[in-house]
Amino acid sequence: MAREILWTDSEEIGIQLQEKFPELDPLTVRFTDLHKFVIELEGFADDPHKSNESKLEAIQMAWHEEYKDAQG
Repeated sequence: MAREILWTDSEEIGIQLQEKFPELDPLTVRFTDLHKFVIELEGFADDPHKSNESKLEAIQMAWHEEYKDAQG
């Protein structure tokens, strides 16, 4: 079973989002959509209302790093 994911697990979330949306450039994703993507991840177990702009930005940057790595 997957471990529980919290808002503070930005690197793990970034990895999972890259696996789920490999063709999507994270820098084009609105925070409202990013929030939705995160709370729908398997293993996400945090309060959906505990997100904020800085947490979403950290997730977006972690996802962007994974995206850049995948582009080669």
